[in-house]
Parts: sequence; structure tokens; C-alpha cells
Amino acid sequence: MLMRTVPENLKTIISAAVTGLGYELLGIEMFSKGHSGTVLRVYIDHMDGISLDDCSLVSQQLSGVLDVADPIAGQYDLEVSSPGANRPLFELAHFERFKGNKVRVALLGAMEGRKRFNGTLVGTSKQEVLIAEGEVLYHIPLDKIDTARIVPDF
Repeated sequence: MLMRTVPENLKTIISAAVTGLGYELLGIEMFSKGHSGTVLRVYIDHMDGISLDDCSLVSQQLSGVLDVADPIAGQYDLEVSSPGANRPLFELAHFERFKGNKVRVALLGAMEGRKRFNGTLVGTSKQEVLIAEGEVLYHIPLDKIDTARIVPDF
């Protein structure tokens, strides 16, 4: 479950804690680990970059806030992460910001018989992400995207 499908109350709690510490909330992933509970992964960024100390600080703050608010039923593991070289993209603004980069996109369901697209991020149009694979330009609705990441060019 990506940021757009994470419950609004949880997004609000996390956003307030992260931005209150001076960081940008890039996105949230929430998924099941089977019988051992849920993983709540929070991606943060800062114009000066993100260090392990930054992740630790945000993790401590979020742990306290989430313990008090108790918005997640059952056990969960909290992970706070920098975006890294294979940066996840969550919002249209992220796709627009990184146009020209290679991306890997997985869809929630098939589109044109496919669930995965790898190509160059051309930009956005309305609520769509534009990805070029060779000479073909795909218009992928944002709400159909499960995951999207920058493909590092090393």
C-alpha cells in the first residue's frame, strides 16, 4: 500500500512529525509481512541529504508519536529511509521533478497486457505519468501505479 492508499489519519500524523523536524516526507509504504505483522516504511529527504543519524532521529520521533496515537492495529515494524539512488516516486510532482531519468514502474493491474514498464520518464499530463520505451509513449494513470523508482545510471 503506497502513500496514496495509506489512511489519511496516518499520513497526517507522520507528515506532521517529519516536517516538524525539518525534513520532507517523500512517501509512505505500508505492507504485510505475513503472520509477523506490518511494515511501515517512511521515506524522508532534506536538501542537505539524509544520514543514518537523520533516519534515527525521525524514527525515534515517529515511534513516540505513533505509540501515543496508536493508528495501526497490531504489531508493525517502523523503517525510516532515505530515498537512495533508486529513489521511489510517489506523487505527480516527483515524476515531474525527475523527468529525463530512467524509471521502472509496476502497475496494480495490467495495461496493454503488461504490468511493468521500463523507460525514460518524459513528464506528466493531468493525472498521468508519461514514459517512453523506445519510440512508444505510454500514458500511465497515476492511480494505476503500484510502485515507481528511478533506475540509477552508474
